[in-house]
Amino acid sequence: MRYLDTAVFHPSPKDFPELKNDTFLRAAQGEEIEHIPVWCMRQAGRYLPEFRESRAGKDFFETCRSPEACCELTLQPLRRFPFDAAIIFSDILVVPQAMGMEVQMSPGKGPTFPEPLKEPEDLQRLKTKVDVSSELDYVFKAITLTRHRIEGKVPLIGFTGAPWTLMSYMIEGGGSPTHSKAKRWLYRYPEASHKLLSQLTDVIVEYLLGQVKAGAQALQVFESHTGCLGPVEFKEFSLPYLRDIARRVKDKIKESGLDNVPMIVFAKDGHYGLEDLSESGYEVVGLDWTIDPRSARVRTGGKVSLQGNMDPCALYATKERISEIVKRMLEGFGTKGYIANLGHGLYPDMDPENVGAFVDAVHTHSRQLLNCK
Repeated sequence: MRYLDTAVFHPSPKDFPELKNDTFLRAAQGEEIEHIPVWCMRQAGRYLPEFRESRAGKDFFETCRSPEACCELTLQPLRRFPFDAAIIFSDILVVPQAMGMEVQMSPGKGPTFPEPLKEPEDLQRLKTKVDVSSELDYVFKAITLTRHRIEGKVPLIGFTGAPWTLMSYMIEGGGSPTHSKAKRWLYRYPEASHKLLSQLTDVIVEYLLGQVKAGAQALQVFESHTGCLGPVEFKEFSLPYLRDIARRVKDKIKESGLDNVPMIVFAKDGHYGLEDLSESGYEVVGLDWTIDPRSARVRTGGKVSLQGNMDPCALYATKERISEIVKRMLEGFGTKGYIANLGHGLYPDMDPENVGAFVDAVHTHSRQLLNCK
């Protein structure tokens, strides 16, 4: 299918097609549903042959900067599977780029910062004022284009990385098993750490607001590196900024006269902070696979909807086994205020047929559970 070149054609962020399936949005708000909604982190990803074909020979961040390419990659999984939501194709590291840092995506290595932050004086290299509407306009254009092309099939989720997660990348210079360079800052340079986290928060708030203005119908904040923090450090260097983002984004949405959108916080390996996360201003708390669903319900006390949390590696099982695992997961979470997902993103070597089996199992078992009530 040949699309119009978005360098010439920029659809307007209004007059979007009417939403036909709002199950995901209703579940996020804890409302009644006919089936449990399901989507997958990294559902637009390398496990799909059509994704690999579209991305072949192209620079990763060049793709991220093309609204046309991002729209196509976002829509690909919807052509295969009856997901109840889509998430815009982009990357959390576009925020450090907008702040003036160079980021490269190296094949087989992942994201790399040629000149990471090493000492507090390096903060001077960052832009003090970031014009988000200019620096990240390609993300906003991708969201608007996708909202039109998705034709109201399902809601579109926008997202960002959380301040601590982005800070750790900016200091480590890429992925890290220990995050020791970034944690060194927390212990040795707490004031500089808070300054950087505050700068990131300011950009993230404007970025998320811009996504909603562009047409995002929900927002997810990825705190991917919670697991390397202890409870004390989490409460000082992560949680306050997560709370600040939720509060400020909601206030700005209201001030702009826009409809409120549900916000999801996903703090991977943050099981020790579950109670705090349930009171951090988000409608939904995402869970990884290390948390028992029934325990999560008790610990969050019905304050929020929950999302997750099947181990992605369960998708290596047979379709019958996947169905059994899904059934047990759904029984653990219950049907109210729940969005089915994996406990992390899909891996590149996963079989698309098993992803389809996961989605079908969620829909089939949840309808059976709801009919039994």
